[in-house]
Amino acid sequence: MRLLRFSLQITISEMKYFLAAAMALMMISSLAQDTEEDLPAQDSRVRSKIQAARIAYITDQLDLTPAEAEKFWPIYREFSAKRRDIRLQLRDARRNADANTTTEQADQELVKKQFEIKQEELNLEKDYSARLLKVISAQKLRALPEAERKFRRIILDQIQRRKLPDERRQKLQDTP
Repeated sequence: MRLLRFSLQITISEMKYFLAAAMALMMISSLAQDTEEDLPAQDSRVRSKIQAARIAYITDQLDLTPAEAEKFWPIYREFSAKRRDIRLQLRDARRNADANTTTEQADQELVKKQFEIKQEELNLEKDYSARLLKVISAQKLRALPEAERKFRRIILDQIQRRKLPDERRQKLQDTP
């Protein structure tokens, strides 16, 4: 009886991951169906769909248990927000290069700023890696960047598929 109960728990656990993966795929495909004109009005809805799909996809790719996922996601969200802020600093530095300095001076300052920001990002990654290692295995932590890259690729592919028919439609309208 215990063996049957254990076997049933594994099946339920596997089913949760399957449902999470299926939900992610449905959300990604529904994202692809939204038209480009709808995006500004639905920006927060689209972002939350993408976030839910990211959670489901990464949880599935890392094979996180429910207990791991419960501890992993708050730490990962905090890390992602801080990493995003650091990357925005670099983007802002590039955009706001001082027009009064010579090009060489501006470029030197930008190179210096890039190294400072990369060091900040490395320090952040070290800190959060140590925190995440208390929650998930090193193998799962090593798989995380690849899961993030794959998810980004899936989203970009969906966006390209959505835009392609719009571009063809625009070309047809532009030709006499």
